[in-house]
Amino acid sequence: MFPSWPVKSLPLSSGCPYSLRMIQGHPEIEWRVSPGQMPYETALAEMEARAAAIRDGTARELIWLLEHPPLYTAGTSASPAELLEPERFPVFVAGRGGKYTYHGPGQRIVYILLDLEKRGKDVRRFVHSVESWVIDVLDHFGIASFRAAGRVGIWTTQGGQEAKIGAIGVRVRRWVSFHGLALNVHPDLSHFGGIVPCGLPEYAVTSMAELGLDPGIEPVDRAFAATAPNFLARLEQPCGCA
Repeated sequence: MFPSWPVKSLPLSSGCPYSLRMIQGHPEIEWRVSPGQMPYETALAEMEARAAAIRDGTARELIWLLEHPPLYTAGTSASPAELLEPERFPVFVAGRGGKYTYHGPGQRIVYILLDLEKRGKDVRRFVHSVESWVIDVLDHFGIASFRAAGRVGIWTTQGGQEAKIGAIGVRVRRWVSFHGLALNVHPDLSHFGGIVPCGLPEYAVTSMAELGLDPGIEPVDRAFAATAPNFLARLEQPCGCA
């Protein structure tokens, strides 16, 4: 059973409503859940401003759960040849690591804005901990997932083949993290056809729904909340990553 915390509605600086919670044992971090579909450019501007404020000591750290309308984002290593249908959805240069990825309804986005200067100051360990967080969430629903050497993201097995179920794309500026992860709960998987997802044409993209286990977004949010303390604890431990 996942823990439940009271939710209080407050306005975003952009005027959009959101839900505010606290992570158990971590009152220094704001836990935000935005309803509906947040325009990507609005979220990006909010992240940029918040990351600067965290560094300046004028705002708390933030973990932000949301959905976007359909769009493609290009990471810092994206190749134009991997954008197969540039007119299909809006395309944004994200500034995060990685290649092209898709965001859209049915996909839970988690933006992670933490002060790594006081949480280990180790980018490799941070990314490893984010990956472990997604694996923990999927494990709550009985979905076995894993890292794959040389391939960014979280993977599972579908029909005997490896398929990607979660994307990781982070940026660290002045030791504050932003951007984060995307977990495919029940997105329209055909929308990934406009790009070469993460530059890996030989691998399929899948979702919890495609695997026959669609709990809905809110239970996934509760799983993220339940496992968040473990994610934060890992930031203080050696990652042991290869």
